[in-house]
Amino acid sequence: MANKAYKFRIYPTKEQEDFLVKTFGCVRFVYNKMLAERKETYEKLKDNMTLLKKQKLPTPAKYKNEFEWLKEVDSLALANAQLNLQTAFSNFFSGKTKYPKFKNRKSRQSYTTNMVNGNIKILDAHIKLPKLTPLRMKQHREIPSHHVIKSCTISRSSTGKYHISILTEYEHKPKKKEIKQVVGLDFAMDGLFVESEEGKKANYPQFYRRAEEKLAKEQRILSKKTKGSSRWEKQRIRVAKLHEKVANQRRDFLHKQSWRLANQYDCVVIEDLNMKEMSQALRFGKSVADNGWGMFSTFLEYKLKDQGKRFLKIDKWFPSSKMCSDCGNVKTALSLSERTYSCECGFVSDRDWNAAINIKNEGKLIIGLS
Repeated sequence: MANKAYKFRIYPTKEQEDFLVKTFGCVRFVYNKMLAERKETYEKLKDNMTLLKKQKLPTPAKYKNEFEWLKEVDSLALANAQLNLQTAFSNFFSGKTKYPKFKNRKSRQSYTTNMVNGNIKILDAHIKLPKLTPLRMKQHREIPSHHVIKSCTISRSSTGKYHISILTEYEHKPKKKEIKQVVGLDFAMDGLFVESEEGKKANYPQFYRRAEEKLAKEQRILSKKTKGSSRWEKQRIRVAKLHEKVANQRRDFLHKQSWRLANQYDCVVIEDLNMKEMSQALRFGKSVADNGWGMFSTFLEYKLKDQGKRFLKIDKWFPSSKMCSDCGNVKTALSLSERTYSCECGFVSDRDWNAAINIKNEGKLIIGLS
């Protein structure tokens, strides 16, 4: 079985919006209540991790007698808040993340409800959710009939827009494709990536850099407003809309590039890069974040796997930039300012293209192709 989510814009009425905001608040309240109790237990038992891990979280039902307004919202949303906190602690105990933090109103506004006995229904341009009248939804694509709805996540963006993500489950057994076409991608700061085939570049438009001047102007105006006033709120939304536009442009570009590569090649090979470390070490934070390499690799991976194709990451210490793709000679040093690779054997190439070819060749060795 496989899962696939479909995200649509929803347009709640004033009464529906009030209910959604109340649900967001109740979910946040229950999450923080459970976290506060667990924090007390943690302080008492932190020297005995074995016993601490066995401690169970309180259930949301525990708080409903004291706080009766919790009964007004969807109980499944509160139950999912408990599951989310349990996952956060599991990740903490396994060393993946830091200790869970309390949520506030600036946190992501969302809640999740589950399909139980047909309580979620998609009607004509509307969706029916527990304790809500049908919500108007802009369904820009159909959900296949063999997809079974498992849950729905309702979220509110910083600009006040509401979306719903419908998680579905379906039977999917992709046949493994024979690997014939392989491509290597080398990360490029100025254009996202360079392909090993003819040195093609993604030519990423640098959406954030393009909007940076306008963003700076709007943020300066915001800084001069009285925080919390109506004018401050209007200006905050202007700034948020600019950030949202940049994020949407980036996501759209990355989806299109990953879709093209997934359709064109049977195997895509990249380096397993730590982008956070790269941005800190080289002081290219804005440029690295603007490229969205992590998001791109995630998109590329699931699109390839969905077609039964191969996505491969090679070790980040592999000397792709220092190695000559023609003779295999490895240079002892290569500065970032050297954009052209020149080898003693006479081979001359663009630095990133040379690296992409080496990444491709290393990937072919790993999967057993000549």
